[in-house]
Amino acid sequence: MRIWDIEPDKLCRKHLLGEHRELHALWNILTQDKKGYRNHPETCRWVGKLSALYKRHETLVLEMSKRGYNHNSPLDENLAQGEEVQNEYIDEPIKQEQILKDKNCNCFKSIK
Repeated sequence: MRIWDIEPDKLCRKHLLGEHRELHALWNILTQDKKGYRNHPETCRWVGKLSALYKRHETLVLEMSKRGYNHNSPLDENLAQGEEVQNEYIDEPIKQEQILKDKNCNCFKSIK
């Protein structure tokens, strides 16, 4: 499970859509008190930050729309409570960029 902390326009198709899918799973864990992945570090860093997670979802949806993808899975904005900014990281954003650059995908291909 991974929610990236870099701009969605830097993500390849696979990572953009994968993050969107995982964000929905994370949202359900946190809003419906589901047990799966409840103690995962990625889940733990979003506890109390549903507002920030909601904002991340909206930035992903905007990028998906720019790429021509249809989006039919909105989140309930009424559940978007807590902190509005995510400032807790498993890996710092600069390290996340390097992780993606090291993968065999098209993330960051336009960046030299």
